[in-house]
Amino acid sequence: MKLILSNIEKELKKRQAFSYKWFQRQNDVWDSYTNFIYRTDNWNALIRKIADVADTQKLNKQHIFQYAANRWYNFWSARAVEQIFNEIEGVESVADCKDSEKDFYLFGIPFDHKTSVFPKQFGKTFNYAKTHKHELISWLYKNQSTQKRHHFKNRLFIVVYNETGEHWKLKAEISLLKNAIQKYVDSFRPEQLHSFTFVGEQKTFSDIIWVSQ
Repeated sequence: MKLILSNIEKELKKRQAFSYKWFQRQNDVWDSYTNFIYRTDNWNALIRKIADVADTQKLNKQHIFQYAANRWYNFWSARAVEQIFNEIEGVESVADCKDSEKDFYLFGIPFDHKTSVFPKQFGKTFNYAKTHKHELISWLYKNQSTQKRHHFKNRLFIVVYNETGEHWKLKAEISLLKNAIQKYVDSFRPEQLHSFTFVGEQKTFSDIIWVSQ
């Protein structure tokens, strides 16, 4: 299903009226409660489904709201980013949409993509990270989630940074993300990629697309 990016941006921004917290660590049981997020691209419809599952499963309403809303927000932002890549000349989509290790080929090179907020746990400033990209990429791989897309294959990180500290809000700025991705692909050269050899893995290639506001 092709997304209308302006609509997705409008819906994602409705999430920003609420705080962003994780009361519950991600797990298979709570994922199963909230898998409706994959079929729901409308914020108001999402709220109704969250209320229904809170009642039927007797769950803390605030906890299930945050869990479902966060999964929904991150999923639809990632779907939009993937579509942005696939609509650019030089990018070829992956035939198997369930491939957990790659989303597309960039001039023939396979990549997974991940939008990440600038991690305060990195312990360095944003300006430091921009001049020490290799160090941050290594940190991102080693501290990645252990969920379904955990791997050490090629990955393009889109790192979002907001001067207010609310980095997560930039995941909804689809137009801003699109401009940054387009500029990156337009000037892409394979030699700019950073290479890594993780334990038990073949050589991995990665890079960061910076998005700040």
